[in-house]
Amino acid sequence: MNTTIGKTVFTVTAFSFAERFLGFVYRIFLSRTLGAEGLGIYQISLSVLGLFMTMTSSGIPITVSRILTKHKAEGNTSADGAAVSSGILLTLAVSVPVTVAVLLRSPAVGFLFSDDRCMTALTVMIPGLVITSVYAVFRGVMWGKKQFLTYSVVELAEEAVMLLAGILLVTGLNGKTDGVRKACLAVLISYVFSFCVSTALYFIRKGRLSSPGKELKPLLTSSVPITLMRTSTSLVNTLIAVLLPARLIRYGMESAAAVGEFGKIFGMALPLIFIPSSLIGSIALVLVPELSENFYTGKFKTLRNNVEKAAKFSCFVACAVIPIFFVFGKELGAAIYSDASAGEYVSVSAIVMLPLSLSLITTSMLNSLNKEKQTLLIYSLGASALILSVLFLPKYLGAKSLSFGMFFNFTVSATGNLVLLYRVCPEKPRLFGFIAKSFFFTLPCMLFGIFLRNLLTAKMSALPVFLVGATVLGVTELILYSVFGLTGLEDNVSVFPLAKNGRKIPIFRKRLTRTKTSA
Repeated sequence: MNTTIGKTVFTVTAFSFAERFLGFVYRIFLSRTLGAEGLGIYQISLSVLGLFMTMTSSGIPITVSRILTKHKAEGNTSADGAAVSSGILLTLAVSVPVTVAVLLRSPAVGFLFSDDRCMTALTVMIPGLVITSVYAVFRGVMWGKKQFLTYSVVELAEEAVMLLAGILLVTGLNGKTDGVRKACLAVLISYVFSFCVSTALYFIRKGRLSSPGKELKPLLTSSVPITLMRTSTSLVNTLIAVLLPARLIRYGMESAAAVGEFGKIFGMALPLIFIPSSLIGSIALVLVPELSENFYTGKFKTLRNNVEKAAKFSCFVACAVIPIFFVFGKELGAAIYSDASAGEYVSVSAIVMLPLSLSLITTSMLNSLNKEKQTLLIYSLGASALILSVLFLPKYLGAKSLSFGMFFNFTVSATGNLVLLYRVCPEKPRLFGFIAKSFFFTLPCMLFGIFLRNLLTAKMSALPVFLVGATVLGVTELILYSVFGLTGLEDNVSVFPLAKNGRKIPIFRKRLTRTKTSA
């Protein structure tokens, strides 16, 4: 039975937050058992694995999803098996050679690491590359058939399996190196689990494989730009994982300390900064097939409504969280990681949330409108700013140069995407004024938060300060943004659910209304 977009977004978001929660619990456990240095080794090897996964399969799920949506619209679902077979063939063609190269410790891979312990950790996880690449194809099937609940359950279960396996394997170990290897083994176990479950579900639901035929070329053509962009993202993350510690060492920091600082900012602070992406990613996931349908069926006003509501709500979520993290980041780091310096990185990085959120949602929008090549170019410009920041700013800012680089990166990406989105949509979305006003209102919220923090720190420890301060500041922000109509819920209509079938589906309103839009 079909559900509304809003219900779907709510469901995906709930599972996504649960998944992120488990991830944070696991990261806290690892930070306490492996230490900053061990977490840094784990994070560096995981970043390289992420790069390989992006190379092998990142463009496949969204492309398979779009092709299956097209097949359904054309009444040609018999071709679905060919699309799935094409996706599996493409992923295996890349993932198998990479896996063999890592297992053989090829110099082409070894040059990525300055610490051989990272290479050892990667070899433990690398068998998961092949099976996860195939799982990515089945994930695309779930998206295309709008089986978002199934997808969410599998993803959450995978995270839970990694958490349980990691705790069982790592607890009680003494050496950092052995602990990192066991943590990597837990990652592999979770990948095997999601692959087995998704494969079984595909065939239980009468999915089948058939000759790729004519589906191979369009799948390859459409997925390559997305794969290149996401590979570039992972490559940049991998480069940062190697480059930032090296630059810190270059400017006088000891090797162990440099890896430790990288672990704090990349492994502890940035996961907190990416919290809004859980909600925004859920919107983006559900939005992709809807925007494609709106665009190709000529429902341009519905398209504009969906674009505006999703972008505005993403902006509101980011602007609501920025002051809380900026003001209480140090207390949050001390409470979660028992490391106030990691919390300082949270405070410095808080401003990244706004351009990050806008970049994430607009990139998904543009990809759903077949603008993958343009988003790749825009991303490249932003990534250049990030790399330059990590190259030249550590001398002056230390590890905080990564925060500034990410701000420059996502600001360039979000601005370029918004301009392109405005040009692409036949009915022009109205976003720039809303974004500017929303960001302006973060400033008085920050000042109020600083005043509040000064009152609380005199009487409370870190955790109560964060809990009380974040609650009071959050309620104040909600009232302020609601009064000035900056919540993304204007006109008594929530972003959940988005406009569909030419009608706005009201959630918060005083009376029942319907707004007709042209097809």
